[in-house]
Amino acid sequence: MDTTENDLSHLFQQLGLGHKSEDINEFVSQNKLAKHTLLIDAPCWSSSQRAFLKEALMEDAQWSEVIDQLDVMMRE
Repeated sequence: MDTTENDLSHLFQQLGLGHKSEDINEFVSQNKLAKHTLLIDAPCWSSSQRAFLKEALMEDAQWSEVIDQLDVMMRE
């Protein structure tokens, strides 16, 4: 059983990105999404990050809710 916490900090760790609060805020402010751009199609992702996000969303995995939260943050 996977006991990894499902929060933004841990999602950013999974993606290989800075995971401190200020790192997350900076990433979000620098990578805003256009209205019709899907999160997984954002140009900021590497191919492996995109694959992780896509798989997690398609499988409705443990990360889905946090990925949705990130999507909302990147649109505000």
